Amino acid sequence: MLVSATEMLKKAKAGHYAVGQFNINNLEWTKSILQTAQELNSPVILGVSEGAGKYMCGFNTVADMTKAMIETLGITVPVALHLDHGTYDGAYKAMKAGFSSVMFDGSHYAIDENIEKTKQIIADAHAAGISVEAEVGAIGGEEDGVIGGGEVADPDECKMIADLGVDMLAAGIGNIHGKYPANWTGLRFDVLEKIQEKTGEMPLVLHGGTGIPADMIRKAISLGVSKINVNTECQLAFAAATRTYIEAGKDLEGKGFDPRKLLAPGVEAIKATVKEKMELFGSIGKAD
Repeated sequence: MLVSATEMLKKAKAGHYAVGQFNINNLEWTKSILQTAQELNSPVILGVSEGAGKYMCGFNTVADMTKAMIETLGITVPVALHLDHGTYDGAYKAMKAGFSSVMFDGSHYAIDENIEKTKQIIADAHAAGISVEAEVGAIGGEEDGVIGGGEVADPDECKMIADLGVDMLAAGIGNIHGKYPANWTGLRFDVLEKIQEKTGEMPLVLHGGTGIPADMIRKAISLGVSKINVNTECQLAFAAATRTYIEAGKDLEGKGFDPRKLLAPGVEAIKATVKEKMELFGSIGKAD
C-alpha cells in the first residue's frame, strides 16, 4: 500500500534498523523492488529523481504506474513513493502527481533560504499527508545533474531544519553519490553523533549507500540513520547481469532477444541486491 514515509521511519528509528530507498528507473526496477519487499515483508521507499521522472514520461506516469503495480501485484507492505533530491518546483509537481513523500534539497541555498523554502513545503505537504525530507550539507558526487561538493553538515543547522517539523533529514557526513574513490576516508561518525544529539528522535538519512562498508552502515544505523539510499549498486548489478547474458550469446538463442528474456537476468540481479541490502539494514519482517 502507498503511504507516506513518516510512520515507517519512526518505527525504524525506534527499532534501530533502517528502511532502504531504492531508486527506480523503469517498470522492471519498480516491479523487482516491490516484489522483493513483499517477499521479505519489509517496508520500502521507491526513490525517483527528477531526471528519472522525466525519463519515465513524467511524475504522473510514475505515480500511476506505481499505484497500479501495487494493486495488481497485491503489495501489502508499506511503500512510499519519494521524490529524490527535488527542486522547490519539482516537489510541488511530485505532490500534485500523487507522490506520498518528497525531498526538497535546499542544501545549495544559504541556510536561511533553505529554512524558508523547506518550511513552506512542509506546511503544504503535511496538509496533504505527504512526508518531507530536507538536506543540510551537500552530498558529494553527482545525482542526475545535481552536483554536491560533499560538505559536512553543521549540527546546529541540522537542528534548525529539524525544528521545522521535517519528517527526515539528510545530512552530509562524508558520503557521496556513485562509486566511492579509492582515497575516500570514510563517514564522519563524530559529526553524525553530534547531529543525532541535536535532532533527537528525527530519522536521519544516509545518501550514497552504494559502496559503504557493512560495518559503517551498521554503525550509522546505531547512531540514528533510519533511511539509506541505494541506486548505483542496483544499476551496476543490472548492467553486469545483462552483459553476461549478451556476451554468452543468449540473446541469439531461440527468442532470447525478447525483452522479457533479455532483461530477466538483470531483474534477478536487482532483486538479489535489494534483498542483500534489506538484510544489512535490518528491515526484513518489519512491515507489520
